[in-house]
Amino acid sequence: MLDIRRVSSFADYFVICNGDSSRQIQTIFEEIEHLLKKEGVRSHHSEGKFGSGWMLLDYGDVVIHIFANHERDLYNLDELWSEATPLLRIQ
Repeated sequence: MLDIRRVSSFADYFVICNGDSSRQIQTIFEEIEHLLKKEGVRSHHSEGKFGSGWMLLDYGDVVIHIFANHERDLYNLDELWSEATPLLRIQ
């Protein structure tokens, strides 16, 4: 999780995670959407398709990126947003 408030005007936080398979990426996406919807929080929009290697949930101040391992390495958002403040890293 990155705090991007200092370096971005379109969001406050990025959550960047990855799954080991298309099914796992789909499950992560659906579970985040389900749990937040239960709390009354709905995404502004989503991007990507199951099986594409990348999906995004945009909640305005929080943008969640869900990658396949290869795509996460390829896009390397952690490095691209290296001026952001890391808040949480789980490996």
